[in-house]
Amino acid sequence: MTEAAVRPLDRAGRLLPGLALATGIALVATVIGRFLPVVGAPVSGVLIGAVIGTIRRPGAVFRPGISTASKTVLQCSVVLLGAQLSLLQVARVGVASLPVMLGTLVVCLLAAWGIGRALGVVGNLRMLIGVGTGICGASAIAAVAPVIGAVSIEVAYAVSTIFLFNVAAVVVFPVVGHALGMSQHAFGLFAGTAVNDTSSVVAAASTYGAGAADSAVVVKLVRTLMIIPVVLGLAWFVGRRSDPTTVATDGVALDGTAQSSGGVPAGARPGATSPSGRPRWSARRVTRLVPWFLIGFVLAAAVNSTGLVPGPAHPVIAAVAAFLITVALSAIGLSTDLAGFRRAGFRPLLLGGALWVVVSLSSLGLQALTGSL
Repeated sequence: MTEAAVRPLDRAGRLLPGLALATGIALVATVIGRFLPVVGAPVSGVLIGAVIGTIRRPGAVFRPGISTASKTVLQCSVVLLGAQLSLLQVARVGVASLPVMLGTLVVCLLAAWGIGRALGVVGNLRMLIGVGTGICGASAIAAVAPVIGAVSIEVAYAVSTIFLFNVAAVVVFPVVGHALGMSQHAFGLFAGTAVNDTSSVVAAASTYGAGAADSAVVVKLVRTLMIIPVVLGLAWFVGRRSDPTTVATDGVALDGTAQSSGGVPAGARPGATSPSGRPRWSARRVTRLVPWFLIGFVLAAAVNSTGLVPGPAHPVIAAVAAFLITVALSAIGLSTDLAGFRRAGFRPLLLGGALWVVVSLSSLGLQALTGSL
């Protein structure tokens, strides 16, 4: 066997132990998620991985596979999320639903920026909690984390923070809905816009009624489409900040690229600009601005919109995507340093709670303004 043929096998062998460990945890987490849908498999995977990592830190033999699971597997799961969506579903939720969804997202992102700064929560963690609360919990965090270069502890803290308030929503929201006398459709819109994780949306809406559950699932799926503009915007911002023509701070760009003096990436070749002095657009720069998994997400959603993905395949795709997210979050749990939670303090938790209240109130307020409450 040639050296070129041995090399991929050698790499696969190095990845196997870590991938197998993360997959084993994900299988256990998936079983737990079936019995405790409010908790869900992804959060169970994070918690189990964190416990195992705390009791005994995985050795060097596991680290390549764990790293691949927490990054590449996570990105693949985002692509599969697109195959569950149809761009035509936006029209089906009705004119009244879109202002509530878009309004709560804008309010949430603005509140994350303002309240996060006031609390002193650092940029990446603030952004992860903001998009996780405003869009779709762990899925949005999975899409945004590789774009902004978030580290494992930030992802784990954001997922865990949002999970706490998902549980609170499942308990509190039906009580609020009955107190306000909300219709099934109104409560479905409320749950779909103000609860983050899909399992928690279904749990809260199903408690209220079957009609609420149907509405909530559609709203939640459409809300997931907001991943596209948000991640594109973040990718553009990070790409601009790490551009050779921009100046980074402390010698490191937002994507973690080492910088030399003047903000030019270390090792960058001269002549990176056109004769006019503007940076040349190359395939490398385009893929850095628009991550490959986001392109895959959009293409998968577009293919699904044409009807080429058969209906019976949707549950299978959803199950595979959910399992891959669980594998990735299990790996993130394994690499989580619990001491980092103590260093992060209580402020990120306060931010998550504040955003949960802000999004809930803005959803109800916007419904009242649009006459759908």
